[in-house]
Amino acid sequence: MLRAQLPVNEVERQQALDRLELVDTPAEPCLDAITRLARELFGVKTALVSLVDNDRQWFKSRQGLDIAETPRSISYCSYAVLKDKPLFIENSDKDPRFAGKEIALSNPGARFYAGWPLHDGEGLPLGTLCLADPQPRRLTARQKCQLRDLAYLAESYLHLQHNAQQADELRDALDREQRKAMLDPLTQLWNRAGLLHFLPLQRAATERNGLRLGLIYCDLDHFKQVNDRHGHDAGDRVLWESARRMSAAVRPQDVVTRNGGEEFVILTQVRTPQELLQIAERIRLAMAEQPIPLDDTELRQTVSLGCALLGSEEDSNDALKRADQALYRAKDSGRNRSELAP
Repeated sequence: MLRAQLPVNEVERQQALDRLELVDTPAEPCLDAITRLARELFGVKTALVSLVDNDRQWFKSRQGLDIAETPRSISYCSYAVLKDKPLFIENSDKDPRFAGKEIALSNPGARFYAGWPLHDGEGLPLGTLCLADPQPRRLTARQKCQLRDLAYLAESYLHLQHNAQQADELRDALDREQRKAMLDPLTQLWNRAGLLHFLPLQRAATERNGLRLGLIYCDLDHFKQVNDRHGHDAGDRVLWESARRMSAAVRPQDVVTRNGGEEFVILTQVRTPQELLQIAERIRLAMAEQPIPLDDTELRQTVSLGCALLGSEEDSNDALKRADQALYRAKDSGRNRSELAP
């Protein structure tokens, strides 16, 4: 079995990755925009921000891939990290470094691979911005420069995110194993356990900031028909894309969670009921305005939303129930709409 060697500074490199608290955290709209742009710009099946962890590569952002991680032993990104320089594989079936080896046989969707290393502030390689496609190809010199520039943007964002207040609060509140247990692997959003964890933290933050905590229940309309007509893989794609659109429609400090199935809950700090409804409407429009591309078609997917403002003495569970009741009113009123709980 061909395995990538470990870098001579592997201990320091892994410590740097651990300090940044990036692995097993929710997806970021900014990084998703970069990988989405990379996929479209280069016309490849897959574009990723891949972080090389102890025994796996974990994808902080992914386009064209439905899994959240793969073993490090079959990771081309681990070779880019080892050499700490860009890695280009035009055709893994003919590349003398990989042809016939397990790493190539295990990656039929990556006969072409291009990965540009991403570093921490001290220059230690953490992972890559990478492209992959089942068809062999060759990047021009200009395209390699474009990949370099996109990698620079992704790397810069990782540095900024590390210094952000939200990252500081997350680091103080949870260790990696706790985060991993609270992360939904399909959508890369916080799961219901994450929702219950962040509810009291967000409530306390609103009190400190003189704001009110808004709760938004979101439910994908007629989602069962997606699975019935297009299959569960298409349903997973719709859930993943819906998570991306919801995250991009809210603010960085808002908490987006998947409560289960096709139901999402968002925690947001607002001043007025009107502001809460405006955020809900941004989410609704982000879902409704553009179809979701599937392998063989495009799907128009809408969402219904129920909103509630947490009362000063109200139990959080009661506020969640009120938001849920408002959601059902939105559905009973024709779907693809937002309703505010009294």
